Formats: sequence, C-alpha cells, structure tokens
Amino acid sequence: MNKPHLTIALAGNPNSGKTTIFNAITGSRQHVGNYPGVTVEKKEGTAILKGINLRVVDLPGTYSLTAYSIEEIIARNFIMDQNVDVVIDIIDSSNLERNLYLATQLLEFGVPLVLAFNMSDIAEARGYNIDDKKLSALLGVPIIHTIAHKGIGIQNLLATAVKIGQDGTQAVTNQRQIDYGREIEPHVQELTEMLTDNHRTAQQNRWYAIKLLENDSEAIKHLQKITNNKLENILDKAEKTRQHIEGICGDSPEIVLADRRYGFISGACTEAVTQSVEARHILSDQIDLVLTNRILGLPLFALLMYLVFQLTFTLAEPPMNWIEHGFAWLSQEITTWWPKDSESALKSLLIDGVIGGVGGVIVFLPNIVLLFLSIAVLEDSGYMARAAFIMDRLMHKIGLHGKSFIPMLIGFGCSVPGILATRTLETHRDRLTTMLVLPLISCGARLPIYALIIPAFFPNQWRAPMLWIIYTIGIVLAIICAKLLRSTLFRGETIPFVMELPPYRLPTVKGLLIHMWDRSWLYLRKAGTIILGISIILWFLTTFPNKTQFDQDYFSLREQALADYYAKIPALNAYLGLKEDSDLLTQALQTEMNMSNKQPEYYEDKSNFADTEGHKNAVVDNLKQFPDYQALAEFLNALDTVIAINRELEQNEAQKIDPKIHAAALHYLENIKKPLDERLLQIERFKQTEKLTYSVVGRIGQGIEPVLRPMGFDWRIGTALIGAMAAKEVFVAQMGIVYSVGETNKESESLRERLRENYTPLIGFCIMLFCLIASPCMATIATTRRESNSWKWAIFQFCSLTLLAYILTVAVFQIGRLVI
Repeated sequence: MNKPHLTIALAGNPNSGKTTIFNAITGSRQHVGNYPGVTVEKKEGTAILKGINLRVVDLPGTYSLTAYSIEEIIARNFIMDQNVDVVIDIIDSSNLERNLYLATQLLEFGVPLVLAFNMSDIAEARGYNIDDKKLSALLGVPIIHTIAHKGIGIQNLLATAVKIGQDGTQAVTNQRQIDYGREIEPHVQELTEMLTDNHRTAQQNRWYAIKLLENDSEAIKHLQKITNNKLENILDKAEKTRQHIEGICGDSPEIVLADRRYGFISGACTEAVTQSVEARHILSDQIDLVLTNRILGLPLFALLMYLVFQLTFTLAEPPMNWIEHGFAWLSQEITTWWPKDSESALKSLLIDGVIGGVGGVIVFLPNIVLLFLSIAVLEDSGYMARAAFIMDRLMHKIGLHGKSFIPMLIGFGCSVPGILATRTLETHRDRLTTMLVLPLISCGARLPIYALIIPAFFPNQWRAPMLWIIYTIGIVLAIICAKLLRSTLFRGETIPFVMELPPYRLPTVKGLLIHMWDRSWLYLRKAGTIILGISIILWFLTTFPNKTQFDQDYFSLREQALADYYAKIPALNAYLGLKEDSDLLTQALQTEMNMSNKQPEYYEDKSNFADTEGHKNAVVDNLKQFPDYQALAEFLNALDTVIAINRELEQNEAQKIDPKIHAAALHYLENIKKPLDERLLQIERFKQTEKLTYSVVGRIGQGIEPVLRPMGFDWRIGTALIGAMAAKEVFVAQMGIVYSVGETNKESESLRERLRENYTPLIGFCIMLFCLIASPCMATIATTRRESNSWKWAIFQFCSLTLLAYILTVAVFQIGRLVI
C-alpha cells in the first residue's frame, strides 16, 4: 500500500544548485525559519504528486556528514531523527568526485537515496561524459540528470524520489556498500555485530560502527542515548581497534576511511566517467595515467611481478643457506645421540622424517617472507588496487570483473582466504566461478616447490624468468577456465561494481612487518603441525616394511668394485718409477681405503676415529723399509695437494710437485678413484631404491607409475604428489625423505643435486606445472565445500583441476621431449 505522506530531504554541497531545485519543487509552498537553538536557516516546503503529500526539507549545504560544523550536525541529526523517507543528494556534475563524497556517507548511513546530477549542461560543456546507467548500477542508486535553473529533469527527479520513498527498504538493499579493505572491513563488521543487540537495524549498526572508528563524539553521544549507555565494552573495543589501525596504516582511522571513500569514488568515476578532476587526486591520477594505461598497464604489472620474483630469489639465497646449514648441524648433533653405525628407527624418524621433512620445508621460509613482504608493499601502497583495475578490462571479457581478481590476488598468499574473499562478490555464479579457478593462482605453499626445482635445473639468469613464467601460466589458465565456466555452467550478465582506487600511500614499516609476519607465521605453523604430522606418516610409509633379503648381493657387488679398483693401481707404478709388479702403492692405498671405510662407523671426536687413522699411519710407516718408499711418500703428499687444489685452495702449490708425480695423482683421481666412488654410490643407491620400492610408499608409487610415465614422472615423484594433496609444501618434504633415507654421510649431496642427477630440466618444469594446476590442498577443498555449500563443487574442483593438470603436463612433456 502506498504511503499517503512522504518526507524528502534535499542534501548536497554548497553551490550545487540545491536551493534552486528546492524552489522548483515547492514553488510558493514553503516557509523559512531556524533550527531549534541555532541560527542556521531551516527551509521546508510542500508538494503534491499523484495524490501523495510531500514534505520537502532543504538541509544546510555540507560537504560531508562528519560532525565538524553545525551545518553538518544539523543535516545528519535531521536524517537520523526525523524518519526521512528519501534523501535527494544534489550533485554538481562538473565537480563530481568532491560531491560524491557526501553520497558515500549517505550510502553508509543506509538511507533511501536518489542522486540528482545537477548542472549536467556545464559538465557536458567541460567535456565530461557520464555514463549514468553504469554509475547508477555501480552505486546501486538511481541517478537523474537535472538542469535546475531551466527546470529540466525536476519532475522526473520528484517521481523517482517518490518511487524510492514508497519502498525504502528495498532501495537500501539495492545500494552498494564500500568495502574498506582487509585492514578495516573486518573491524567494521565486528563492531557492527557487537552493536546488533543495542540498536534498530543492521544498516544503522554499520554506520555507527564506522563512526566509532572515526571517534565521532556526536555519534557516540547519540548512540549512548539510544542504548542507555550500555557501550563500555564496545567503546573499549573501538579504542583498541583505532590504535591498531593507526599503528598499521600510519594515519588515524578517520583519514584512512576518507581515503577509502575517495578510492570508492575514484574507482566509480574511472569506470563510468571519461574525464574526472579532483585536486586531492592530482598526483595519484598522474601516476595512474601511466600505471593504468590501456597499453602500458599490463606490461608494467608483469614487470613489477618479475622484479618481485627476482628479489625473492636473489635476497633469499644467503638466509636459505644459513637455515640449511643450521638444520645440517642440528641433524649432525642429533645423530650423536646414537652410535655412529646405529640403525635406530627413532634416529631415522628424527633425522629423515622430522628434519628431512619439516626442515626441507622451513628452509624456503626466506623466499616466503620476501614474497609476502613484496606483496604487502604493493598492497599498502595502493598499487594492488590498480592491478585489479588493469585486470578488470580483461576480466570483463570473460564474464567477470576486476573485483573477482582481488580474491585471486589474495590467493597469491593462500587459496583459503582467497576463497573466503569471494563473499564480497555480488552473485552466486561469480563467487562459484572465482572460487573454482582460484587454486590456479600460485599460492605461497607452491613457492617451496618452485624454490627447490628452479635452482636445481636452471642457471641464475633464468631463475626469476622461470618463476615469472609459472605464475603467469597460472593467471592465464585461471582466466581461460573462468571464461569457459561463464560460457557454460554459469551463464549470465556481469554485475557492475565500483573498483576502488585509493590514493597512493607510503606504507608504514609496522604495517609491512605485520602483514609479512602474519602470512609467514601461517606457513611456519603449517610446517610445525600439518606438515610435521604428514612427514611422520610419510616417513613411516617410506621406511616400513623393512627389507632384509635383497634381490642382489650388494656386498659382493661392492667387493667386486674394490677388486677392480685395486687391479688398476699397479698401472701407476710406471709414473713413480716403481717396478711393474710392485704392490707397494696397492698396500698404501688399500690401507687408506680400509680407514675410509672404517671411520664412518665412529664420530670424529671419539678415540676410535683417531685409532683408525693411527692404524693407517702405522701400516704406511712399516713401508719405509722398502727402498721405493720415497716415491710412494711423494705420491701420497702430491695426492693430498691435488685434492686441496681441486677444492679451490692454494693453486700455486701445484708448481712444487714433480710433473710425473702430479700426472700420476691426476690419473689416479680421474681414472681410478672417481669411477670407484661413482660405482659404490650407484650400488648403495640401488640398494636404497630396492628398500624403498619394498616399502608401502614404494608399492603405492609403483602402482601409479604407469599413469605418471606419460608426464615423465617416476614413482618417487608420484608419492610426493600424493603427499602434496594434503598440503603442497609436503611435496618438498616427501622428496627430501625419499632421497635422505639411508644417507649417513655428512657430505651427502643436497636434494637439488640428487634431483639434477635423476631428472631433466623438462621434467623439473613439468613437476612445477602439475603442482601449479593439480588438485588444491585439502584445506582449499574443504573451504570450497563450505563456501559453495555443496560437496558437488568441491569434488568438481578437485577432479577437473587434476585432469587439466594431467592433460597439459602430458602434452608439455611429450612435445618437449621431441623438441629438446
């Protein structure tokens, strides 16, 4: 049923033409007085439209609803206390951004609103082209163009105001709210919820929550009055929140909120107005002329991301080495708790399972910290909002908009909060589309995989480009898949929205550190909980059942390798001037070999370790009785010198060695000792591989290996991929466990070196590609199920992404194998 009476309030900036419109609506049916207790003029009038009596109030001209002046307080209190049915905000179309600031505060208040774009003829004469339909959709309020002094648009404005006033609840529901960003919006929502039981509507609660953050004394007094002073906990919470925001943002919440409003306005005008001027944004606009340029925007965004990845690798390398050496030291210290030759399961669990797994993940913490720090700089400076705007042009073409890119940007840190951020999207199909493709954006959990693979297979100059390529592939695939989903499962029109472009700000050190630490701590916490648990499970599955009967006699193979080694030694006699059948050198080197085989059974600081060297020296001393001992001694000394030279020690020492003896040492190291070392290492690895294939993990890996082979993967990679289903970082942990089980030498090669020995750069790239695209972690799947309220979409996400990863990885490997 239509209301027979409506109260209409006219609001607007001074000199916006508000009084002219008031006169055009009310004519002679108006009277002028003063507001009670003040000298501010109060104008009221009446009008009748289609039998509906209209009370029209011309509020004092104000630039905002903040309680700075008596005019602002009067205008705000009238709207709050007088049950206004609809507010008409008169906008100077030729000065749009400044005038829309008041409109944003009216939107916050939740009052039925109509915007009168007055002086539209002047705006048009100044070259402004306003797409009022788009801007109306972005703000969620009707816009009527008027030229007040000519009476143009007045009747249409009045009719629209009456229509809105008749169904004010629906009008408020249609209005767009400003999202104040992840530093402020959660606090606004928290205070809103705290106020819910003390005030009338949720919309007013939100407005009061904002006023509490702005420390608006007049609003707080009004709130205390209507809640009977039941605000102690809320006021205390608001004060702590204000301090928190100021500490992070470097400005008072009032200034930060104002910036967000201007960002909201600037984004709306960028979308719907071809020209916009605002003195406040001159510097930002000049920067945006370059950074959001249609031609330069995307290349500059790509360049910035490349620089971020270059920084991530370059600066992270030294601290990564420190952490790696730290875990190596820790592993060595824990090893001393048992006898050197102990095969204790607990020792293996701690060294291979916990340190090999969790430590292998934590070593990449510097990469994570630097990536999150870089992203925090881009976010806090205001650039990330521009990145979303740049992508908006592309996203519109696939049926989404830049607002969908914001959860994807969050997804660079973690997919779970990225999916939660899809709640800000207006339609269910937009939310589903975004959350289904969001795991294609490389999250922080995948970075350890890239940080392991890229340095293992690619030289320094290619590391940042490879990381940039893999991240770009994820973004491109997300866009393509979103287009496919919007063209098939989720057809429908794209809902417009305001792309917020806040002014550029200098990030605060405290804010950057908090953002960096929050995200890095999540990574560390996962390493200490989920990954620790999974590493222990994977260690158990990798270790048991323990094989004791082997398919090959590895002892005999080792003995045969040593026999072949000793058989080659007499060939050195000619170099040293020894008799052809002399076994003097063989005895010395055999003693050296026996010591090398015995010493690993003891710790260096134990007497048994020194005893083995003493025994070797005693045997060598016994050889002094032979007349050719001097040649032998020179050879052994030369051997130590050449080994030191190969370790990049004093190079000029080579000049002091007899050329023949030097040649003998080189021949021994390259043609006799090196083949033995490689053969013994191969025998040991064959033995460890046989043990692993006998374990639970080995059997699972061998079972799925035929499916993995087309991608170039073996069973080891397959088992790591299974672990990565729980958390992506586990891939690194599992590869560390697989390649560290059975390793007892403190000089064991690093995981990267082991990967380089067993796989090619093409396979390394395919590992990264599959981990990028394949099924997200279980936490992401669970979040998708919760946010979509359906297991159907969570299972669809898991299966479709895994299938896509398999198809693309097979294609890349098979084509790459032909080309490379």
